[in-house]
Amino acid sequence: MPSIDRQSNANPGFDWQGIARILFVQVVVLLALAGAFVWYLNWSSDLAWKEFISADQPRLSSPDHDPQWQAPVQTVNGKAACFRKVKA
Repeated sequence: MPSIDRQSNANPGFDWQGIARILFVQVVVLLALAGAFVWYLNWSSDLAWKEFISADQPRLSSPDHDPQWQAPVQTVNGKAACFRKVKA
């Protein structure tokens, strides 16, 4: 009766080809995960760098709109708060 598994009669203890295939698949998966991780780090750092660079640029629709000169409207116990004028 022939053997169902692929083990040879000369070395019945280990299937070296199977072990090599499993090791190869593990190395390929490890390299793919490492590549994906490095790509993600590069992508996220590029995104963070663009956000950092654009943080000092105003995000206003019109150039004459200056938010520093607008005083916020606040009321305290029904009375409007007083704000100091900012000198230019």
